[in-house]
Amino acid sequence: MDGLFEVQPSGGGDPAPAGGITGGFGDVAADAPLAVRMRPAGLDELVGQEHLLAPGAPLRQLVGGASPMSVILWGPPGSGKTTIAHLVAGATDRRFVALSALSAGVKDVRSVIDTARKERRRGGPPTVLFIDEVHRFSKTQQDSLLAAVEDRTVTLLAATTENPYFSVISPLLSRCVLLTLQPLSDDAVRTLLRRAVADPRGLDGVVTLAAAAEDHLVRLAGGDVRKALTALEAAAGAATAQGMPEVDLSTAEKAVDVAALRYDRAGDEHYDVVSAFIKSIRGSDVDAALHYLARMIVAGEDARFIARRIIVSASEDIGMADPTALPIATAAAHAVEYVGLPEAQIVLAQAVIHLALAPKSNAVVVAIGAAMDDVRAGRGGAVPAHLRDSHYKGASRLGHGQGYKYPHDDPRGVASQRYAPEGLDDREYYRPKGHGAERAVAERLPKLRRIVRGIVAAGDGAGASETDSMVEERRR
Repeated sequence: MDGLFEVQPSGGGDPAPAGGITGGFGDVAADAPLAVRMRPAGLDELVGQEHLLAPGAPLRQLVGGASPMSVILWGPPGSGKTTIAHLVAGATDRRFVALSALSAGVKDVRSVIDTARKERRRGGPPTVLFIDEVHRFSKTQQDSLLAAVEDRTVTLLAATTENPYFSVISPLLSRCVLLTLQPLSDDAVRTLLRRAVADPRGLDGVVTLAAAAEDHLVRLAGGDVRKALTALEAAAGAATAQGMPEVDLSTAEKAVDVAALRYDRAGDEHYDVVSAFIKSIRGSDVDAALHYLARMIVAGEDARFIARRIIVSASEDIGMADPTALPIATAAAHAVEYVGLPEAQIVLAQAVIHLALAPKSNAVVVAIGAAMDDVRAGRGGAVPAHLRDSHYKGASRLGHGQGYKYPHDDPRGVASQRYAPEGLDDREYYRPKGHGAERAVAERLPKLRRIVRGIVAAGDGAGASETDSMVEERRR
């Protein structure tokens, strides 16, 4: 069975093969990668994930074997999911079997379950089944686990980097405790780097790590301790080859000069980054908005998707405060289609800068939302007769269009007449704010409403002065 590893309980001899074994959680070879050699030997060596390490917490129960609960470990690369699996495998009273979802199939899962059931019937040790990258299992493969997890034929320990609410079927998720692992903090990564430099399992003090080089490796890691230790190992090897007792900044930069970009176009990072992108535009932080734009472009995000989000932002967060925002966003989307990347990244950046720096107003969103709430609530009567279509034969006999006032015939360009359905005459959905170009709209709108609703009569002196200024403003 490809991708299957088995470790028997302590006292049962060496790790026992189970079918086509290709490796296992056995002894760590001396030439194993530094990140493998430095895996914690117990929970006390685990750094980070403090929220999961409280006394009696599910993680402690899982590692200690106090409870046979099934667990899904969800977290980014290098946050400790495989390390926790190793700690569980080291328990003395359980049979541990590991499958990789990259190569295992339903046949492999059923074989493990059948063996576990036989062991259970003859009084053997309970079985812990570890499935790495469980999100890669199909629905059918995940379905094959349900009964065995339900009756605890196996205790499932599954690891995933993708949101299990999207990637794991609901019946399986409901049978497991979900533990969320966070990216390691910079301090946690720094602690593990220093441990690896000094620990006999690691570099054993052969080299030291300069403070600037340590800062560089921490920055490169981005919360991924595996990335940090891999970079340290490469830098230490380069220093040793040159006979240098210390890994300095220059050596560290030459060994690993590009930071890993954590971005999954189909998972959480996709939604989190675009959310931060839009909120940065809304918050007028042009620098943060450009950062998230760059992150999406470098990660290979579809430029058309980015352009569509910019268009929505132009109306949702800016609207009439800067009426040029929407045409600029739409033009940028056209440029993406017409020019394409990489040149289109400049166009997108220009649109983002414009939108981020533009005055903000959500009055358009509030207005259409309030109007739709009224419609859904059944508010509003029939269309007034004078506004109805009068172009078809017989419409005049129904009174359609009779009494309609053509606004262009009025010198003010606005006619006093009823437009809203009965019951909504006094509704004011659009409430402009005093930001940007919407300031002028906010000043003009009350005058328009007074005229339309007949509050200001045609011969009213005050009304005349208001409308005269409006006409003059239109001419300007």
